[in-house]
Amino acid sequence: MRYAIYYTPGQDEKLARIAANWLGRDPFGAATRPVEAVGDLSAAEVAFHTASARRYGFHATLKAPFRLAPNQTEASLRAALDAFAAATPPVVIPRLVVGQIDGFFALVPEKPFAPLNDFATEVVRAFDPFRAPLTEAEIERRSPDALKPDEFRNLCQWGYPYVFDTFRFHMTLSGRVGPEESPRLRAAIDGLFADVLRQPVPVDSLTLFVESEPGAPFMVLSHHALGRSPARKTA
Repeated sequence: MRYAIYYTPGQDEKLARIAANWLGRDPFGAATRPVEAVGDLSAAEVAFHTASARRYGFHATLKAPFRLAPNQTEASLRAALDAFAAATPPVVIPRLVVGQIDGFFALVPEKPFAPLNDFATEVVRAFDPFRAPLTEAEIERRSPDALKPDEFRNLCQWGYPYVFDTFRFHMTLSGRVGPEESPRLRAAIDGLFADVLRQPVPVDSLTLFVESEPGAPFMVLSHHALGRSPARKTA
């Protein structure tokens, strides 16, 4: 079993609903749903391009998937999330846009936004005591030979290559897409998300996801409102 601390909008928020329809899955407990054609893309093409992102659900990684340290429990993790969230104010991203990172499409901040990076840093540091060290096999799965030296150090020390100076806030919408298919996929995503991306995006919660067994879809375990009161339990 692995846990992850992500940002994702509340289940009933418009951004979450659009993303769940696009990916074909709602991580808040709903079953997989048939994907639909979008723009010039057929339903089969959408399903193909979203297959890898579907398992994780719509999210931005703050604390990457981890096994619990031997001295921690799910209850202690959830209690710590309650306390951290209640004491931490929300961060509002002025605007998200459709971008492409290493070949996959994602929603990313339009411009670098220091308060968001500072917030992500706090999450990484606060919850690292709950993380069991990576095994050699887990490190190998990250293709360490392809990482830059600082990314490899982050992987070994913090369990994820892209933290602190290498952090990139992104909400994944597809797997890797070749240059031939990228224009059609971008056009479909742009059209689908255009209206909702005109508004600022409040990062106003932390969401605890769980992978019940290797390869299982990640599901929401609890949703913790920032700067307010205790978690809204969903499972």
